[in-house]
Amino acid sequence: MYSTPWIKSLVALECRSLHLINKFNLRIKLNSKMNFVLSFHAKSYLAPQNTFSMLPMYKRVLLKLSGEALLGTDGHNEPFSPKIIEQYAQDIKSVIELGVQVAVVIGGGNIYRGMNEADSGIERAHGDYMGMLATVINGMAMQAMLEKIGVYTRLQSAINMEQVAEPYIRRKAMRHLEKGRVVIFGAGTGNPYFTTDTAGSLRAIEMKADVILKGTRVDGIYTADPEKDPTATKFEQLSYQECLDKRLKVMDMTAFTLCMENKLPIIVFDMNKQGNLLKVIEGMNIGTMVK
Repeated sequence: MYSTPWIKSLVALECRSLHLINKFNLRIKLNSKMNFVLSFHAKSYLAPQNTFSMLPMYKRVLLKLSGEALLGTDGHNEPFSPKIIEQYAQDIKSVIELGVQVAVVIGGGNIYRGMNEADSGIERAHGDYMGMLATVINGMAMQAMLEKIGVYTRLQSAINMEQVAEPYIRRKAMRHLEKGRVVIFGAGTGNPYFTTDTAGSLRAIEMKADVILKGTRVDGIYTADPEKDPTATKFEQLSYQECLDKRLKVMDMTAFTLCMENKLPIIVFDMNKQGNLLKVIEGMNIGTMVK
């Protein structure tokens, strides 16, 4: 019990410094004698935190990464660049240290991308399953890098493969998030004919995420492809209907419709620039917001 009127501000400063927010259930209230009562209920561990960093705007997010982005710009022949995976892992760690719960969906285009059946001879559904396996490989690579730098993770797959990943169970995934673990969802939705964008939207809705963050090589949504059209201009914010009216390819239509119907905001930003993920979480004007 505290009787001094400035204790609430002091406690808030200390909690920000020691990262008690989300890690502890902090309650500050007035009792019948108009004194501040402070109580802590330990949930997890105490983690060091930068005193001067901003507080997060979101409690739970889903980060959608493209498989092609894992190739990096090194010009190598490997399916992914260890340098870019490490950068992504460090960015995710910086967000976890703020107490934000993070789920991740990664595409598989760096390993296998669906091709025209007439050209490849591979049936569409068969090719989609091959792509799902590629997303699990990418998920394992991200999991390995995250755990190397001290971040606890769980990899869940929509296709059963018990030796390398947990089966996808919604309630179990949510519990992992509540415990501060990064949950990586592999194998898309487990069904052919659905993209990893759709898997990302679906998992974000199931996990009750506050926002879906689409990390790309471009710093937002433009009137045209900025890599091909130098006159393309960037949008700071859009509504769902504006995206439809302007025929902007934010996601595939199934994924976009899921977000629109469930009022799930989308932020498109440049994930390849280190520190951008943290800035987005802190509410800075990075990328383009669709809501």
